[in-house]
Amino acid sequence: MMKKRFLAALVLPMMLAACASNDSNNEQAQTMTNQTDIAAQNWVLTKIDNQAISTEAVAPNLMLSEDLNANGNAGCNRFFGQAELKDGNLRIEKMGLTMMACQGPGMEMETVVSKTLMDWSAASVSGDELTLKGQAHSLTFTRADAE
Repeated sequence: MMKKRFLAALVLPMMLAACASNDSNNEQAQTMTNQTDIAAQNWVLTKIDNQAISTEAVAPNLMLSEDLNANGNAGCNRFFGQAELKDGNLRIEKMGLTMMACQGPGMEMETVVSKTLMDWSAASVSGDELTLKGQAHSLTFTRADAE
C-alpha cells in the first residue's frame, strides 16, 4: 500500500507538468505568427492599446509584400522599410518616414505607431486581425483590400 501511494505521489506531478506544458505549447502554436499569415496584405489600424482610434483623415495602415517589404501611413507621414519576422516577433528595421509637419493627435498617433513598428513586437493573427504587442503599446490592425 505504501509503494502505491509513493508511486502516485511521484506520477501525479509529472502528469500535471505534462498537461501544463501541452497547454502552453498549444497556446504558443495559436499565437505564433508566420510570414504567410501577414504577407501580401494591407492592414488598417483600428485600435491602440485596445482603444478604438479616431481618425479625421486616413487611418494608419501597414502594407506588407510577399517578401515583407513594408510601407504605409503612420498617422501623418508615409513610411517604408523591410520588415523582419523572427520567432513570432515583427519589426521594421531602418524604417524611413516622410517629413511632413503634423500637429496634435495625428503626430501623437504617429509616434506610437512608428515606435512600435521599429521595435520588436509580438505579432499574432486572429481571423482578420493582426495584433502587435510592443514594450509600451499594443496595435490592432484589421485586414483590408490592398490599395
